[in-house]
Amino acid sequence: MVPRIADMKYISGYRLWLKFDDGQEGEVDLADELWGEMFQSLKTQEHFRTVWLDRELNTIRWANGADLAPEFLYARLTTP
Repeated sequence: MVPRIADMKYISGYRLWLKFDDGQEGEVDLADELWGEMFQSLKTQEHFRTVWLDRELNTIRWANGADLAPEFLYARLTTP
């Protein structure tokens, strides 16, 4: 079963707070994940901060079309 993202907040740097519909919540640090052509522009914090939760697609997205799978985000979740 694919975990559903219930809520998301930008924290700082390349860190996000995520809450999933099963009650799991915590931080995800994506600093080491911004490689490849699609994620290159997100290496600037100005662009990274534009992230939003796309509830219809059940993922986080950026204006350049980049997104990350909820399964990947769930696996990277840490509690602060």
